[in-house]
Amino acid sequence: MGYKKIFSLVALALATFATTVKAQDKVEASVSADIVSKYVWRGQDLGDAAIQPAASVAYKGLSLSAWGSYGIVNAGEEEFDLTLAYSIGGFNIGVTDYFCSSTAKYFQYEAHKTAHVFEANVGYDFGPLSIQWYTNFAGADGVRRSGSRAYSSYFELNAPFALGGIDWNATVGAVPTKTDFYADCENGFAVTNVSLKATKDIKITDTFSVPVFAAVNANPSTQKAYFVFGLTLRP
Repeated sequence: MGYKKIFSLVALALATFATTVKAQDKVEASVSADIVSKYVWRGQDLGDAAIQPAASVAYKGLSLSAWGSYGIVNAGEEEFDLTLAYSIGGFNIGVTDYFCSSTAKYFQYEAHKTAHVFEANVGYDFGPLSIQWYTNFAGADGVRRSGSRAYSSYFELNAPFALGGIDWNATVGAVPTKTDFYADCENGFAVTNVSLKATKDIKITDTFSVPVFAAVNANPSTQKAYFVFGLTLRP
């Protein structure tokens, strides 16, 4: 499928969703911003301290969200993502358009020239454990050693729990096949993300609190480890 067709389908879906939202009364919306000491994604170091705004609207399981990351120290570290998703019960599915460039043209979707990466995901939340699978299906995906498109994939297990008055989340993530999209995964299966995150609300006033979090992130495939601190601002 060509990129123009993909863009047209995504645009049509977003337009349909926007029309639906306007016609409904009970729409959930949110806006927030994280400030993080380091940007670590799926075990990969993507930059230093950053501010990461987010906004979303949702109706009956269907949601449209925007997320960004902008380097505080390095102004050239920029990312802008759009996600269209649907969830029902514990099941969820979605498509994300990643754009990580401060120099490339945003509306360039031509094959082999675009800086966009299109990813599909599917997952299920069992309560004590959730699983997610992600696969790049178009755009600036990685390649195998042969030079062919890798359809780079990543899967992740998450286990949330409470301990000592703090909310925790343990994560294990891996890349199942060869790709140069994820660091040091050209030899096949690799565990790229082992992390433990702690989150707690800090009360500022009787009506306002700020969630703060700290996470230890390790990437066994690259032999790297990071300690990240952040806070979330929301109305």
